[in-house]
Amino acid sequence: MSNIKKYLLTGILTLLPTAASIYVLWAVIQFMDGIFADLLVFVIGKKIPGLGMILTLAVILIAGFLASNFIGRALLRISDLIISKIPIASNIYKTVKQIVDAFYSGDKKSFKQVVMIEYPRKGLFVLAFLTGDSKGEVQHKTDQDVVNVFLPTTPNPTSGFLLFVPKKDVVFLDMPVEDGLKMIISGGVVVPSYPAVKEFTREGGAE
Repeated sequence: MSNIKKYLLTGILTLLPTAASIYVLWAVIQFMDGIFADLLVFVIGKKIPGLGMILTLAVILIAGFLASNFIGRALLRISDLIISKIPIASNIYKTVKQIVDAFYSGDKKSFKQVVMIEYPRKGLFVLAFLTGDSKGEVQHKTDQDVVNVFLPTTPNPTSGFLLFVPKKDVVFLDMPVEDGLKMIISGGVVVPSYPAVKEFTREGGAE
């Protein structure tokens, strides 16, 4: 029974990423199929099997093509402007776009470095991401040099907390941002390899 439980858990963890990806893709295909199926039945009198999959692939390819050239980027900026004027839809669009940009933003990463901070009390450490130096009123009204740190939740790193942490209390890590995300999403199961033992300072980086 113990082996069965172990194999069952291992199988679930192995198949979950693939199953989730297939589910999302299938939902998009069904959505596209639902939009155009009735229209085609009305126009040509019959439904075309597999139309949703073809349309989904076409939309993805067109979006990728537009995002990869100057004219397409200009059109996307215009569409951003139009959607931003629509009540309710603009809030949803901006939120989703900010989440996507947080993890991938073309030429630059929003997460600059993986760090550790003591949270929620001294003696307990959490993995977080440095997003930049604190500026403006936040920095002006503190008596220390503080930095912006995003503390994500596990296993969903798209939600979390923004913390303003004194720089002297931040432990800067060498691991890439991608490895930090993997470790957080997996709940610490996926641990990046670290062959060399190094001494870390609290002022920014490894000695």
